[in-house]
Amino acid sequence: MGSTPPALPALKTNPKFIFFTDFDGTITQQDSNDFITDNLGFGREERKKGNVDVLFGRRHFRDAFQEMLDSIKAPFQECIDVLLKNITLDEGFKEFYVWARENNVPIVILSGGMEPIIRALLENYLGKEEAETLQIVSNNVAARPGKSINEAGGWTIIYHDDSGFGHDKSLEIRPYAALPEGERPVLFYAGDGVSDLSAAKETDLLFAKAGRDLVSYCERENVPFKTFDSFVDILATVKAIAAGKLSVTAAATGRS
Repeated sequence: MGSTPPALPALKTNPKFIFFTDFDGTITQQDSNDFITDNLGFGREERKKGNVDVLFGRRHFRDAFQEMLDSIKAPFQECIDVLLKNITLDEGFKEFYVWARENNVPIVILSGGMEPIIRALLENYLGKEEAETLQIVSNNVAARPGKSINEAGGWTIIYHDDSGFGHDKSLEIRPYAALPEGERPVLFYAGDGVSDLSAAKETDLLFAKAGRDLVSYCERENVPFKTFDSFVDILATVKAIAAGKLSVTAAATGRS
């Protein structure tokens, strides 16, 4: 495959498959950003209004998400502490992570959330050493002018890019998708909601969490996908594809 382009770290081990995935509500059973908004910010009702506006193209995700996070005045460490007590890992992710590591399938987390929260949760689930093996491409967090992130109203999100998504996940996937035949791995993506709209059309097979907004978007936009309830379902499908028993086209069965 030649040398690895510097912008494509997932090619380092010459994999035949790369698994891109959302974090909140996909690797986790709950969305951490939704949780702190509902419990420490302006609440579920206002948040859901913003999500619906994004889903139907009336607002940019970036603006609705900023509004959510601005409503949270708790110090940043308090937010992390609350999340560590309340956010749980998808029941099948740890097994999937182990299988992927043993079978040279890099996992790349593409998140619309904030890396310090993702790192803290992954270290809690997997252990510090294992969590450090996962590539995370996400937004960050910083102190507001004249404040510390660990005082009330002291932090804000720093977006990954200038897009309407705040983090346009397609920008990370497309260089892999553009590789020439013979060098290009099979690409997967798993997601659940409005932060995944930028990635939905970019890979060979999209896994969309059953009952969530991404399924509705895919059906409306005629994007092929396969639903999943947990990473138990994803592992079974990816194993079958890796073994040559199932094609990505045949796997995209929609609601199932």
